[in-house]
Amino acid sequence: MRVEVVRAWPDRAELRALELEEGATVRAALVAAGMAAPHGAGIHGRRVPMDAVLADGDRVEVYRPLLADPKAARRRRARDRKRRCP
Repeated sequence: MRVEVVRAWPDRAELRALELEEGATVRAALVAAGMAAPHGAGIHGRRVPMDAVLADGDRVEVYRPLLADPKAARRRRARDRKRRCP
């Protein structure tokens, strides 16, 4: 089966197209692509465990660490909006 493994940075992306055996897992795809995923991985935008079985045509995405805490960023935006609109 054919799958893609992609890793992205702010200024570039790396994509590897692979042919794997049926029943291959996310972990097997990452090993075959020579990539590590210390912050997790997903299939088509949904986070999945490393032992998730892949299907033909899947795109495995290697996730990066968050640059900002989502809750803290939301609180900061709300506070800033409140200051601008009394």
